[in-house]
Amino acid sequence: MLNVKVIVARTPGKVTMETAELDENTLRPDHILVKTLYSAVSAGTECAWISGNANNPGQAFPFYPGYSAVGRVVKVGSDVKNFAVGDAVIAPWGGHRSYIMSPAAPVWKGAHKIADSRVNLKDASIAHIASFPMLGVRRLKIQMGESVMIAGLGILGQIAIQAAKYSGAAPVFGCDFSPERRELALKLGADAVFDPRDPDFTEKLYAANGGKKINAVVEVTGKAAALKQALSYTAKMGRISLLGCTRVPDCPIDFYRDVHLPGITLIGAHTSNRPATESRPGEWSEHDDYEVILKYLATGRFDFASLIHKTLSPADCTPLYDTLLHEPDPPMGIVFDWNLLKED
Repeated sequence: MLNVKVIVARTPGKVTMETAELDENTLRPDHILVKTLYSAVSAGTECAWISGNANNPGQAFPFYPGYSAVGRVVKVGSDVKNFAVGDAVIAPWGGHRSYIMSPAAPVWKGAHKIADSRVNLKDASIAHIASFPMLGVRRLKIQMGESVMIAGLGILGQIAIQAAKYSGAAPVFGCDFSPERRELALKLGADAVFDPRDPDFTEKLYAANGGKKINAVVEVTGKAAALKQALSYTAKMGRISLLGCTRVPDCPIDFYRDVHLPGITLIGAHTSNRPATESRPGEWSEHDDYEVILKYLATGRFDFASLIHKTLSPADCTPLYDTLLHEPDPPMGIVFDWNLLKED
């Protein structure tokens, strides 16, 4: 039996770490057992579920947050051919826990091997989270030279800045309330950044874009007010990918005036709607996106290290989630280092 440390919210707003027993002999033939090294916090999504207040179909407690981790294989099922003990892997959808049982095949929710030793494994803990903005950018089918705005510069937005740049967008813009996040976006490749509260926001944006509206937008905030603003600066026949989850429709939108008349296309970019295995233009599978993300990390095209602002022991989960739930400006990129836990 393994003693597994698990982060869990048993009631709304209260997160703790518990110990559970895991019988290694229950490992399915087509699964692998992974010892977690790092797991990245997806603050927006995790807190929306932990709070119990958002519009989440199927919301229930206990809730086990976390879905983006890396680790090493410690055991393989009898039918597994493509993984070996010692392999470094992305282990998605497994929660924040010290050991994860994961499907071994390249299917949705399955583990993915990190074969390139140049990849920093702590940076790679963000890889599954990064697959979301990859989809948000891909769905726009950006043509070289098109202007693109990334609305919201949290961790997803910062990755979308980099993905849009390598997709041929020019110029790449970003907007966010936080001056620190705007500055980071410039470091990561944005051509110009803006405060959406600025009374002269649209005038400055159009000036930076040669007097024109924006061809395509990745809406990352999940706020209805931000979507309404994005509709106002999107060009006629432009498109907006809805990467952020707008869970509470708290701002009215005139769909006739703002969507129908200008012919703007709104594109859902939720990861559950991507193809399971066969990629196609604008819609790649998780595993194909993992390969690109790892390749770009290995070659320095993607910078994830600059996104990690805190590295904590999982034992610090309770004060961390209290901060994320209640502070207006919490840290952006947070990674649990499972090496900091003492073995029982």
